[in-house]
Amino acid sequence: MKPIEIKPGIYWVGVIDWAIRDFHGYVTKNGTTYNNYLVMDDEVTLLDTVKHDFDATAVENIRRVVDPYKIKNIVINHIEPDHASSIAAIMEYAPDATIFITERGKKGLDRHFDTSRWKFRIVKSGDTLKTGKYTLTFLETPMLHWPDSMVTYIPEAKLLISQDAFGQHMASAARFDDEFFSCHSQFELDDAIVDYYANILMPFGKLIEAKIQEIVKLGLEIDMIAPDHGIIWRKDPGYIIQRYLDLAKGKADLAAVIIYDTMWHSTELMSDPIMNGIKDEGVPCKVIKLRSTSMSEAIKEFWRARGCLIGTPTINNVMFPSVAEFLYHLAGLRPKDRIVGGFGSYGWGGGAVKEAYAKFQQMGLEAVEPGLQVLYKPSAEDMDRCYEFGRDFAKRLKEYHGKFQAV
Repeated sequence: MKPIEIKPGIYWVGVIDWAIRDFHGYVTKNGTTYNNYLVMDDEVTLLDTVKHDFDATAVENIRRVVDPYKIKNIVINHIEPDHASSIAAIMEYAPDATIFITERGKKGLDRHFDTSRWKFRIVKSGDTLKTGKYTLTFLETPMLHWPDSMVTYIPEAKLLISQDAFGQHMASAARFDDEFFSCHSQFELDDAIVDYYANILMPFGKLIEAKIQEIVKLGLEIDMIAPDHGIIWRKDPGYIIQRYLDLAKGKADLAAVIIYDTMWHSTELMSDPIMNGIKDEGVPCKVIKLRSTSMSEAIKEFWRARGCLIGTPTINNVMFPSVAEFLYHLAGLRPKDRIVGGFGSYGWGGGAVKEAYAKFQQMGLEAVEPGLQVLYKPSAEDMDRCYEFGRDFAKRLKEYHGKFQAV
């Protein structure tokens, strides 16, 4: 796409990656964008770059606004390759530019590039860059979501360039929220927000909440938020701020998700009456088979619902591999404020459900015990037990969810 002026003299010069479906193991079913921004002022300033696959496009987009040689400053808010790996290509055209970056960001950049000929200014929270009529104010956001991370605020434009915060993996010809809603639904965008948060930012909820509160205390006037992925928020930036606060606090739907895998269909057969038991207690329920669903989709649905049941057959006295992988991945995201339980089938020896509960305990999740196991294929009596197991779980889920509604 051609550059787009988002504020007077400030341009989006990013690229749209329509085709990407694997983002370091995270399935991006809607593609993504790599957003970066060009400030046309007395000192021409570029904020972030794009993924190295799009070097030529990045340079061409800048050239449509200004000769890249005239770039005086480059701000690197985050050194992850999808935002910083075009820096070498940009520096070929702007060798005299000064790079503004955090101390940790500089150390990271040194590991990826030969930076010996580049000029740097190390910045910390509160430092500023005056480009002319605009002032760029830097605010460090360590571990949101890398140690080097920061955001840039331009008070004269009431613009927050928010790096990975408030983003979504969403390829779209629309650059702004109001444009997006002209051809897409609110649900579609919110689904992308939850998907992005759950798979990338879930471990940093407390830090996100604290950093948003810090921004509020600073009294920053914000009427536009421009993240490094997805839609730019100009119609209602308050919406995405509140949405992130809700996500950071662990807000969830009164709903259940059954996430399972199966070997000879016995565990799969158990999932249906369990789902019916949950539904008959008035709790919405979704069922996900892991080998038919991407890991990132399963993680999103886990985070969206207040309750989750994990179904696994026993193989070699332990969990089925895909279920073990899911719980291992989930543990790294450090979920909180969710209630869980386990079920599954076994043959000559059990062990999988017990192992799942050990993983729940490790993660510090509320667990409904005991789990439910059946021998080989479930009988009619076993199916009745499954139904009651689902009803009992739904009752406990409603009680647990009520604690958060009362706060």
